[in-house]
Amino acid sequence: MKKIPIAVEDFKKIIEENYYYVDKTKFIEDILNDGAEVKLFCRPRRFGKTLNMSTLKYFFDIKNKDENRKLFNSLYIENSPMMKEQGKYPVIFLSMKGLGGLNWEVAFGGIKSKIKELFRKYIFLSETLDKYTLIEFEKYLIKDFDEATTRKALKFLTEILYKHYHQKVVILIDEYDSPIMSAYENSYYNEMRDFLKSFYGDVLKTNEYLQMGVLTGIIRVAQAGIFSDLNNFISYTTLNDEYSQSFGLVEDEVKTMLDYYRIGYEMLEVKKWYDGYSFGKSDIYNPWSILNFVQFKVLKSYWIN
Repeated sequence: MKKIPIAVEDFKKIIEENYYYVDKTKFIEDILNDGAEVKLFCRPRRFGKTLNMSTLKYFFDIKNKDENRKLFNSLYIENSPMMKEQGKYPVIFLSMKGLGGLNWEVAFGGIKSKIKELFRKYIFLSETLDKYTLIEFEKYLIKDFDEATTRKALKFLTEILYKHYHQKVVILIDEYDSPIMSAYENSYYNEMRDFLKSFYGDVLKTNEYLQMGVLTGIIRVAQAGIFSDLNNFISYTTLNDEYSQSFGLVEDEVKTMLDYYRIGYEMLEVKKWYDGYSFGKSDIYNPWSILNFVQFKVLKSYWIN
């Protein structure tokens, strides 16, 4: 019997280590059929945003593409015409989760550390860079770079990835709004807003090296106030019917899971407890609550806790 993936958000780990997986790979097909170059998905916490972003990473990433292709065996996307896009693009996957602090200096230090960590994943690029580009690249690896340098980090990374692979780059930014929520709570909102407006805007707007940008978060773009200059952008909230079944679980998915774990007889009670969300026109169950119920067989408010 498959393991229950409570708090397991890495798609590869779920597939390779025999965790139960609800097939959401139609999300990939929908993303590719969507004409918007940059897409933001706003959903509450614990609705599978990070897992979906991880799935996109393993699908698109040109690095280890043959190994990653096996992860999608027997899933919806394997038989889609869009499978031809698998392993085709360099991918930048950046999680902003947990970035923040009591003041701007602390928060900015955390962002710089995150950028250094990101660039170290691409250290192999240093072998093919010209000497001038290498100097710029090494700033992000070993030096205490300034705010202006940090603002252009993602744009610079897309450029060198494009030149290395001769393919445009897919940008995935998970929990884009985590730093700005911390900034609002700790009274340095303006500094963080202005920084993120440039940090995200430079890489997502009129970037000739960008294939696609996908972001997730909790707050709507209008509330954040940092994407006002983007004209290639669509924000999908819980009010949109598009992608309404891509995050969270629909009733058939819940019933199938309960049957698999031989507790299908609990479906009526599960529906009373956890069928409390509407995304677009779809009734949605919170996956965090369902997984915890399957694990512990106790009906209670897991999501609130």
